[in-house]
Amino acid sequence: MAVVYIEIRSRTKVNADGQAVTDQQGRVVRVKERIEEVITAPVIRDQLGKRFQIEGLDSVTEARDLALMLRAGSLAAPVEIIEERTVGPSLGRANIDQGFLSVIIGFVLVLVFMLLYYRAFGLFANTALGLNLVLIVAVLSMFQATLTLPGVAGIVLTVGMAVDANVLIFERIREELRNGNTPQASIHLGYDRALSTIVDANITTLIAAIVLFNFGTGPIKGFAVTLSIGILTSMFTAIFVTRGLANLMYGRKRVKSLAI
Repeated sequence: MAVVYIEIRSRTKVNADGQAVTDQQGRVVRVKERIEEVITAPVIRDQLGKRFQIEGLDSVTEARDLALMLRAGSLAAPVEIIEERTVGPSLGRANIDQGFLSVIIGFVLVLVFMLLYYRAFGLFANTALGLNLVLIVAVLSMFQATLTLPGVAGIVLTVGMAVDANVLIFERIREELRNGNTPQASIHLGYDRALSTIVDANITTLIAAIVLFNFGTGPIKGFAVTLSIGILTSMFTAIFVTRGLANLMYGRKRVKSLAI
């Protein structure tokens, strides 16, 4: 048998109607919600004081639910239902599937664009982009985080940010080539001179993600977590992975031009 203990924080002894108590033995106390639905109707066995208990509950779950409803009545302002919707599991699954489909479509379009526009360096960027997604999933799995629809949106945004960093680097390399630098020097200068811009842009976005995580709730926090992880992994892959691939292909070779 479960019991709910109740304490009324008042200087006088009160009954269920909020009036002073004298002798109420044998009467029924009805606990109601705002819409006048009777939740429970216990019988008063003794004079009510500041502390009393409701007995005869069938389970701990029932006692916990009743205690929660009683505590809800102590809010400073009444709670009113503005909107209520029921979402079935099939609809939620459909939203997740559509989210993953959008990630796949966006990922493929980015791969095609980078490969056609930047050729060999586009292949470097695509390799780094695939590694970026693997790292995001690995970090989420390590922390046993649940991937929600806002989290999928964070991944989509991360893909765009990772490509943006690669575009900055590759365009800087092209500019160095136009200035007459050698291919190896252009690669070196392109990464070095684009680094500060990439770091500044990602740090400002990371600050915004941290603010969302601290002040947001529920899905917003999921979006902020995924975005933060994606920012860090995209910086790593865009700056170090693509540079390593470029050095591996062109670092020790005497070439007159770059496939970019």
